[in-house]
Amino acid sequence: MKAVVLPAHNQGYRIEEIADPKPYKGEVVIKVNKAALCYRDLLQIKGFYPRSKYPLILGHEVVGTVEEVGENVNDYREGDRVTSMLFVPDWSCEYCKSGEEVYCKNRVLYAQELDGFFAEKARVKASSLVKIPENVSDEGAVIVPCVAAMVYRGLKKAGIKEGENVLVTGASGGVGIHAIQVAKALGAKVIGVTSSESKARIVSKFADYVIVGDKFSEEAKKIGDISIVIENVGPYTLEESMRSLRSGGKIIQIGNLDPSITFNLRLGYVILKDLSLIGHIGANKKDIVETLNLVKEGKIKPVIGSEFRLEDFGKALDLLKENKNRYGKILISNSF
Repeated sequence: MKAVVLPAHNQGYRIEEIADPKPYKGEVVIKVNKAALCYRDLLQIKGFYPRSKYPLILGHEVVGTVEEVGENVNDYREGDRVTSMLFVPDWSCEYCKSGEEVYCKNRVLYAQELDGFFAEKARVKASSLVKIPENVSDEGAVIVPCVAAMVYRGLKKAGIKEGENVLVTGASGGVGIHAIQVAKALGAKVIGVTSSESKARIVSKFADYVIVGDKFSEEAKKIGDISIVIENVGPYTLEESMRSLRSGGKIIQIGNLDPSITFNLRLGYVILKDLSLIGHIGANKKDIVETLNLVKEGKIKPVIGSEFRLEDFGKALDLLKENKNRYGKILISNSF
């Protein structure tokens, strides 16, 4: 089968022909229908995750169909359509037992310690799988574990209340365009911030208000008190995000488009405005199930900007790097 392989740390990627996987005990093999490209994939190619095992198949967002079931797997069978958590927890530690497996100290990550999903087939731990409801499309499911469910959990952590104003930076991107919909599904009024008028036309289909430009705080405050910012960009917009918030407001920090850039956090400003900065990374299985139901109910619709075949992975990666005209999620597909 074909796969996108990282041969070693910071050594780029190759599209290779490798052997088809076989399931071990507690695993299944899936035919990969669609996988989604994430900014983390670009950072990994650039060498920002040195502790990964190599060689490694890249990709951590997937929808597939079960083709083969390994020993001791009872909940899945051939033909089931599934997605996966981004990691495999041990399901036995104190965090897992409390329903917060995202904090599991013994978890292993797909596309870091375990092979990922930019391939024609993939071997997946059955304990990380989630069945997809019948009337949820592959596109609707693939945006859930890494994006929609992650945002859903972040907003729950932030204590979102119906009727609150939520601001989303990077609003046309793969995270932002779905974050808008998750916030609205939870009863918020949403302000989308984006970089151009062309992107604003897309954002306006989902957000209640749209602001174009990197200086947005004053205009946002005119709309109303901002209780929560979903921050998808990082140091380029974080100061304006802080300025946008009402006293006692919260930032859910998700994105960091350039990890090499540092940000000088003014602690006095944070203290005097009583702001909360919430770092946020993942979702639990329960969050994925609940968010899939929001997709099923039509409250979250997948926004797919582009779709590429596996052999055209390089074109997909180039588009991810190019911000000017990009919007929504970029998919790698084996099922056109």
